[in-house]
Amino acid sequence: MRPFTYMKPATAADAVRAITACGPGARFLAGGTTLYDLMKLNVETPASVVDVNSLTELNDFDTSGSSELVFGALARMSDVAGDPWLQADYPALSESLRSAASPQLRNMASLGGNLLQRTRCAYFRGGEPFACNKRKPGSGCSARDGLNRAHALLGGSEMCIAVYPGDWAVALSAFDAKVDVLGPNGQRTITLEDLYREPGATPNLETTLEFNELILRIRVPRTPLGRASTYHKIRDRESFAFALASAAVALQMDGPTVRDVRIAVGGLATRPWRARAAEQNLVGRPLTTQAVRAAGEAALRGAKASDDNRFRIELGARTVADALMIAKRRALGQ
Repeated sequence: MRPFTYMKPATAADAVRAITACGPGARFLAGGTTLYDLMKLNVETPASVVDVNSLTELNDFDTSGSSELVFGALARMSDVAGDPWLQADYPALSESLRSAASPQLRNMASLGGNLLQRTRCAYFRGGEPFACNKRKPGSGCSARDGLNRAHALLGGSEMCIAVYPGDWAVALSAFDAKVDVLGPNGQRTITLEDLYREPGATPNLETTLEFNELILRIRVPRTPLGRASTYHKIRDRESFAFALASAAVALQMDGPTVRDVRIAVGGLATRPWRARAAEQNLVGRPLTTQAVRAAGEAALRGAKASDDNRFRIELGARTVADALMIAKRRALGQ
């Protein structure tokens, strides 16, 4: 870890001013569960760190609103996951938080910081002699011809196939969440989906945020889809492991027929992946075993695999299908 200057501003506006004055080499510090880790590996080498943990204005969350749920960026994952309103009305959101990391990390990690966590690609984190366009633009991608069992099948490019590792953002994308951010030119709102970039030719650019924009809060529109929802995560072990495939699903049923549905896929793509083609296949139809299987296949359409990760196409399709059946049981009160 390299030396850096440390600042602890009193307000969100002060934090933005401080990091703007420091320049692109500065970073915000929230829970630290990603930033400190990457600083130790010399992936992140900030000249300045702006600690936002004292910004109490960003700590609160409210799941009881009539029009939307509001989550402050500094609310901790474990606090939100344990909220009884969220568990009852939006189980997919609660489950996505509870399935992440370990209890110790969830107690520290913030919601806003969780959205911005970086890939766990071993080549990205390993450094020399491995080539990684995300870590060092133009150096190449060792994962393409290397060990890529857990790498992305969707949204990759010739430059990068690193998978997005998070769970919370996948569940949020199924509910059309929005993110409020503050920058030097004031506040703006972007959709959760528009927060993330696919790697394309610039995999080092992972989000649409500027270096000096601070996430203030996450807002989720209230919807009847929330109650019959689930986050279904498949991984090598049941704790402290990242998804090989996951699915956030929410349903609204008219008897046996699907009135509305939301499907987002995790663990398989370079960003949280909304499966709209799979959704369209289901609306207005009975939710049968054959229908959920077809939806799972539609969600993985266009997947590009190697010998190491080809099994995850089938795994991803089954994960979506299983999540739909879990949500169906919840929709029918079973």
